[in-house]
Amino acid sequence: MKAGLVVLCLGYVLSQFFRAFLAVLSVDLGRDIGATPEDLAFASGLWFLIFAAMQLPVGWALDRVGPRLTAAVLLMVGGAGGAALFAAASTPFHIAIAMALIGIGCSPVLMASYYIFAREYPPARFATLAALMLGVGSVGNLVASYPTALAVELMGWRATMVSLAVFSAAIALGIWTKVKDPKKVETEQRGSFLDLLREPALWTILPLMLVSYAPSGAIRGLWAGPYLSDIFGLSTTQIGQATLIMGAAMITGTFAYGPLDRMLGTRKWVIFGGNALTVAGLVLLYLWVENAVWLSVVLMAVIGLLGASFPVIMAHGRAFAPPHLVGRGMTLLNLFGVGGVGLAQFVTGRIHAATVDISPTAPYTAIFGFFAVTLAIGCVIYLFSRDNVN
Repeated sequence: MKAGLVVLCLGYVLSQFFRAFLAVLSVDLGRDIGATPEDLAFASGLWFLIFAAMQLPVGWALDRVGPRLTAAVLLMVGGAGGAALFAAASTPFHIAIAMALIGIGCSPVLMASYYIFAREYPPARFATLAALMLGVGSVGNLVASYPTALAVELMGWRATMVSLAVFSAAIALGIWTKVKDPKKVETEQRGSFLDLLREPALWTILPLMLVSYAPSGAIRGLWAGPYLSDIFGLSTTQIGQATLIMGAAMITGTFAYGPLDRMLGTRKWVIFGGNALTVAGLVLLYLWVENAVWLSVVLMAVIGLLGASFPVIMAHGRAFAPPHLVGRGMTLLNLFGVGGVGLAQFVTGRIHAATVDISPTAPYTAIFGFFAVTLAIGCVIYLFSRDNVN
């Protein structure tokens, strides 16, 4: 099981990479195939929405088929195939289709490991284990910054994507050979996602899950690139260095959040406090959008650090899912978390297009303001949630 979890973690490194690398490639894709920020926002949003939509069949497959077959097949077909298509892209439309395929490929990897944690480990340890997997896997976020910028400069973005296609295929084979399925729950009970949605406790958690990952995921995954290029004139390498800092902050935040619920005896107030402070960071970025490049990078890092509550929210919601629906319970939460980023990318792409002619800063003040308002609304709804640390 340990070897299987290591391979799944490598798969999650890929998943984190693919959701974040477009920020670094924005200048090169614009120059080579005419991809605008709106095109890349659409492609990024498509990745997140396809990834989110896949959580429904993935949840069913985890409960019925198991994590081994589910993760190996989808990563091979979608991850490796999508990266290969990206390498051959000649139009922004090709990029969008490739990102959709990659979203399919990445969709089961994290949930496969979470399914194993839920089946094989005590519930009280779930948040810590989930944060550990998320934090280690988030190395992909770092690789998608400065190292990717260097790789693109050395061998071009097409050769870089070919290498990623080969790596994706190798990880898929590793999952097939190393992952072992946990024993299935023997029960006469049946259920579906609709049964989960009848649980009142989830309805105060799902709205925050929808908006909590969106600011850091969307800024790090895309908007950091156009923002730093348009407002401060940063190059691809400099954008890579800035996103490396934000990515490191996101990893640090993930590890920091992991044990806090057990240390403080509460999940609710750990989650609420972190997200409320994230709102404050977004408001400051909105107000100081063109003050100084170092200040913007620091504020983006703060947003990444404080906005890393995903595994604790996952643990909070998972506690309300019955054992025979734990796979679908986790994928439902993941659908909202990742789907929220996809929706945000589509909305912010339209915001950028509608405000780009007003002034250089207008698109970015509007985007950061949008994230601050939606996250604040999610925090208010979450105040009515029921705490749970078991």
